[in-house]
Amino acid sequence: MSTPVPDPKPLDRSETAFWQSLMRALVVVPRVLDEDLAEAERLSVNQYSILVFLSAAPDRRMRLGDLADTSSLTISGITRLVDRLAEDGLVERRRCEDDGRGFYAVLTRRGFERLERAYPTHLASARRHVMDHLAGFDLDALAAAFMHFGDERYEAFRRRVPSSG
Repeated sequence: MSTPVPDPKPLDRSETAFWQSLMRALVVVPRVLDEDLAEAERLSVNQYSILVFLSAAPDRRMRLGDLADTSSLTISGITRLVDRLAEDGLVERRRCEDDGRGFYAVLTRRGFERLERAYPTHLASARRHVMDHLAGFDLDALAAAFMHFGDERYEAFRRRVPSSG
């Protein structure tokens, strides 16, 4: 049985404007970043993100399940994406030594070089479409607030998702 939801307090004018703007940004920003990367670098924003996550991971590798969780993709979605990156020689799929059922995605040298080449395009796109519009805002405060969006659900989700690839 679900817990009843109390009647929510209506949003005021400022909250409504912020909420509508946030909803638009959540749709538009990934699209424009994806378009810029695809046009200039022949990479999708999802492919780029996977290369970034792997580059920051210990030994430049992550279990597919953890990579799916980190990227908010399904296991089947991350598997297809990693397979495409592997076909291009940007990552390798390796069986987990400690678990014969799981797989790692491992960033290759070629993948890291590809990430380095794409970085200036992504940075310019992020600046043009996002950062240049935030002049005068307290970015540290915004970042801190954004880090709390969906905390309860996100942490509950992370506890439910098994860490297998």
